[in-house]
Amino acid sequence: MATRRKSTDAVLRLSSRIEVLPILHASGDMAQEVRETLIGRQFDCLAVPLPPSVESPLEEAIEELPHINLITIPEPDRDGTPVVSFVPVDPCQAVIMGIRVAIGEGIARAYIDREVTVFEPTPLAAPDPYALKRVSLAAFASAVIPSLQAPPQPGQRWDRIAWMAFRLHELELDFESILCLCSLAEWPWLREAYRIRTPYTDPERPVVLPSRYSVHTSTLYFVLGELPYVTELYERRRAEVRSDRHLSVDGIKELLLEARSRWLVARNIDTTSVANWITPQLLQRYLQYVRNLALTDRRLTPDLYTLVLAAKQMAGDEFAITLLETAKSYALHQEDQGELSWKTLSAGIGKLEFPDGVVALAKNRLEGLPLVWRSLTLRPRPTRTSSRRWALLWNPFRQCSWPPEDSRIESFTSHVREQARTIMGADLARVEKFTTSIKDGVDLRESLRHWHTRHWAQRPEGRKRMDIYVKEIPPARGNVEVVVFLFDTPADPHRYSWQATWYAEHAEESTLCFYATPFLGQFVGPGIA
Repeated sequence: MATRRKSTDAVLRLSSRIEVLPILHASGDMAQEVRETLIGRQFDCLAVPLPPSVESPLEEAIEELPHINLITIPEPDRDGTPVVSFVPVDPCQAVIMGIRVAIGEGIARAYIDREVTVFEPTPLAAPDPYALKRVSLAAFASAVIPSLQAPPQPGQRWDRIAWMAFRLHELELDFESILCLCSLAEWPWLREAYRIRTPYTDPERPVVLPSRYSVHTSTLYFVLGELPYVTELYERRRAEVRSDRHLSVDGIKELLLEARSRWLVARNIDTTSVANWITPQLLQRYLQYVRNLALTDRRLTPDLYTLVLAAKQMAGDEFAITLLETAKSYALHQEDQGELSWKTLSAGIGKLEFPDGVVALAKNRLEGLPLVWRSLTLRPRPTRTSSRRWALLWNPFRQCSWPPEDSRIESFTSHVREQARTIMGADLARVEKFTTSIKDGVDLRESLRHWHTRHWAQRPEGRKRMDIYVKEIPPARGNVEVVVFLFDTPADPHRYSWQATWYAEHAEESTLCFYATPFLGQFVGPGIA
């Protein structure tokens, strides 16, 4: 065990004074690894992969957590369009977590990345960091090396790696124990550049100093690594000094329960809604379905699209919308508070809108998995104003059903009739010993019942042979004419006050007599209830 630990440390150790920690950005699980490493061992310096120009505004923003800020670094315009790179001050970012812990523990911080005028991001497709619950970080980082692309030489990425290696050589002259946070995509070449002392290029001079901005609550999803609601749970567990070891999965369960509570509150306000159908059993099947969808995407934890898609398919559009709104909520972020209440920007995928209305192309310096747009159709509950307007335009003397729903009703009714006829014919089944034909199938119950009466077969070895019984089910007599469905028993006559009869319009339809809630309170569109 000690030999394995020693070999693991050797993989991540550059020298007797420097240990490198490969990290994935925008992951709460990776942020936990950084926190546990800093707290569990003695370090006197933390080296982070950010340029020195962001040190002052970044650490000021970290002091304001859990309020979310962005540190923007302007770049030269591209074809007349403003361009910026930014650092999200996200508590679930491994780099932010490292700086936050270092400030609290009194550990010196060194910003070792090379200053560049135009930042070139490095996209990375990596395994789900939830695997760190079972796999060591050294094994995790070593396993992805064959899939990493070497930085081109010459190029900005190689220049940044060479400069960081040079800065590490400088730091080990002043500090005894250094922890270096490095991107998972660059750590093998940083190790090599440190070992062979690769020649470096001096950093560029920044044109404009970085700025700090707050973020609109409605757009936090585009800058946070985890779901905003899960990020809020991380911060609450931190404030309450509670364990957040498995919060990346347990947070999904808490999100689901909170969405169900909000959904129930909205339905209780609307007295015309039907009974609650989101039961604990349905939630259990939902979680199993989400797990399977995540595995088909080659992930261990689901993303927001997977959660909302499963909610729509299993609980309906209304619950899916409630789940989506709950996942994007972050109650700890107050736009009207703090020093930057007047400097609030909106974020999107690859874009930032500043308070003066200027929209700039944006590059995330701590980018995790790439965000992409995916379409999903959700039908929200209509507003009361729209429902009232549709109710005034409704003609109660002209009603008709919707043909696709009629087909579903008739198909379900036919299935119930066939099952009823099968049950009626089951009482007429005859059982007999197998002779020459298995008829309608083997009757296992009767065969096992006579298992003890097996007789000696006329064979030299004298083994016993078991008698097999078969069943014969004659055709059922009669037909099932009327089918009665009871969906809510006992039914409240005040709740189900609408009684009507819909007569069959053609031979493939049945006459439908029913009682239900009044349709005037359930308009979903103009002329549709």
